[in-house]
Parts: sequence; C-alpha cells; structure tokens
Amino acid sequence: MVEEAQFKLKKLLAELEAIRGRHTELVTVYVPAGYSMSDIINQLKNEQGTAENIKSKSTRKNVVDALEKAIQYLKLYKKTPENGLAVFSGNVSEHEGVTDLKVWAVEPPDQLKMKLYWCDQVFRLEPLRDMVKEKEVYGLVVIDTQDATIGLLKGKSIKVLRRLDSIVPGKTSKGGQSAQRFERVRAGLLGDWMKEVAEQLKELMPKDILGIVVGGPGPIKGKWLDEGYLPTDIKKKVLAVQDTGYADEHGLEELVDRAKEVFAQAAVAKERALVQKFLEHLMKNTGLVAYGVASVVNALEQGAVDTLLISEEAPYVRMELEDNRDHGEKRFVRLEEAGKPQMCKICGEKMGVMGRMDVVDAFKELAEQTGAKIEVVSKETREGEQLLALGGVAALLRYKL
Repeated sequence: MVEEAQFKLKKLLAELEAIRGRHTELVTVYVPAGYSMSDIINQLKNEQGTAENIKSKSTRKNVVDALEKAIQYLKLYKKTPENGLAVFSGNVSEHEGVTDLKVWAVEPPDQLKMKLYWCDQVFRLEPLRDMVKEKEVYGLVVIDTQDATIGLLKGKSIKVLRRLDSIVPGKTSKGGQSAQRFERVRAGLLGDWMKEVAEQLKELMPKDILGIVVGGPGPIKGKWLDEGYLPTDIKKKVLAVQDTGYADEHGLEELVDRAKEVFAQAAVAKERALVQKFLEHLMKNTGLVAYGVASVVNALEQGAVDTLLISEEAPYVRMELEDNRDHGEKRFVRLEEAGKPQMCKICGEKMGVMGRMDVVDAFKELAEQTGAKIEVVSKETREGEQLLALGGVAALLRYKL
C-alpha cells in the first residue's frame, strides 16, 4: 500500500510541477499530522481577508477564490488524516481573464510535519518530493542483558520496530543461592534471551535491507553474534558492530550516528556491484543488457528490465510536448538541446512545452510501471564514471530482446 501511495504521489507531483500561475496566485497548504483542521480553516479565512489588499483586481480575485476552494475542500474532513494533508488550489488557465480553478489534495505516505500556507506562481512541493525519494533501508539492533531494541533506518528516518525486556538477573546473587548455581541459572536465562532477540530480528527484518548494524553498551553483542544465535543468512548481512551507551531508542540514534561511514560504504558497494555486473554482460555480449536512452526505454516498454541503472548526472530531461494539430509526445532530450525549439516528428511544426520532468524521476516512473528495480548511481566511483560515459542510462534485462 505504501508503494502504491508513493507512486500516486509521484504522478501528482509531476502534474503539479508543470503548472505555472500567471501571477502569485497558486495556493499551497500543508496540514501537519495531528494538527487541528478547524485551526487551518480559520487561518485560511484570515488569509482571505489579507488577500483583499492585493492591488491587482484579477490576482486578488484568483487568490481569494483559490483560498475558498481550499477551505471548502478541507471542510470535507472531520479530522486531520493520520499522516496529515497537502492541498493545492489555484487558477491554472493559461489565458489572462479566464478562470479555470482547480484543487488537488493528497494524504502523504509518510507523516507530514510542516505547517504551511504559501501563495506563489508555483506550488511548494519540497516536503512531498522528499517522501518519494528512494531510500536505502538498513536493519538496526542494540542489545544488552536487560533490554534490546530492533529498528530500521530508512533514508534519514529511524523507525522502532520492537522494544524487548529481559528477565536476566544482574551478576550479583540474591536470596542465599550458591554462586555456582546462580551462574548456571543466569547463563540459561541469558541464552534464552539472546535466542529470543535473534528470533525477533529474523521475523522483523525486510528482505530488501542493505545490511544490519549491531550495537550495545556491553560485551553481550559480541557473544550474541559469535555463538550461533543468528541464522546464517541474517548474520551475513551484519555490516558492523558499534559500542553504544544504551540499548533503547536512544541507543538506535547513537548507533546510526556512529555508523555513518558504514552506511555510506554499503550503498556505494551495492552500486559498484550492479554496474560491474552490467559491464561484464556487455563485454561478454550476452544480450542481457541495454544502454542508451532509446534502447532502455524500449526494454522498459516491453517489460524486459530487471534492474535499471541511471546516473545521477544523466544529461537528459523528459519533455511533454504538444503542437497546434493535437500531436503530442513525451520525449527525452539532452540538456544542451532542451532550450532549443522542439519540432513535431509527424508534421514538422514547432511544439509547445507542456511539462518537464527530471530524468531520474522520469525513468523511475517508467520502471515502476513494469515492476523494474531502479538504482541511482553516483559518479564518484570508477564504475559510476563508466556508466556516465555510456550515456548515464543502462539496464540489466530479464531476458534477451
């Protein structure tokens, strides 16, 4: 469901990014999670009063009308949605004096934390763009004799999956037990505890994580890793072990802070391995790769792409074009050509630019339509430079074309 919501959000962002107001009359409203809907509505009513001071009659009318449209939409909600709400409203007509008032709204896939009212020639989309960026996912575990916490790092966000408490007693015996018997009981409880944390980790970890980082304030984390409690497939994913002062939510935050270099290296290693795999297939002429915009688009349209590799510096933009004869197309254009007139391939007439999309976002959209995986590759490695030299766009295929 989250992936579907993100895909719909990407489509909406592409639509909103293409809209330009004739004046500062496009209204953006962000209602953060947990915020009072009635308070937002009252604020917008106050903004209507302020807008009456705008000197231009047409701009004043468009802003007031856009605010009213947004207010009426917000009134449909009895309470703020769980993740908040974003509303966009305005006159989108390209002709002066003509009204084409529209409103869009989206309940974001992640919690919206920003409260915003903004009036401009464009919609403010940055908080929503951050939600659809690809985010690497890592597993996090902090463990001690008394407690353990399991979580995920997705992008810059830490999500606690489960907090566990043990019944392992401290090292000091109570109640007159012999030291030897007490240690046997404690060792048994400690073993059960480490086994429980391992089982919980196996249950909670998604399959697509890049790796797992383990932390904790004492030596138990090493014992847990070294004495066979973790299944082999899980242990292979452990990237590093770090000392932390806690084994709770604060311990997860400390673990992420101490392992920044580990996360960076893991992401780069994944990129390099995929590009190397592509280059090997290319050298062996296996027919299981494609490169260059035209070839990759063709492979995507046929559903043949398993993994799409695209350089963050790929020198293209996708333009949505249309001429006066209702001929239209979406065309990838090199950046140095994007500012030049674009001619219709059917009739030769000059085409108008209806929208532009960043090359990475455009290929992500195409990839998601056929379930292809996508990897955005930096140019900071030798493999990244090689991919860019081949045009910046390549694909590992599911089958030969």
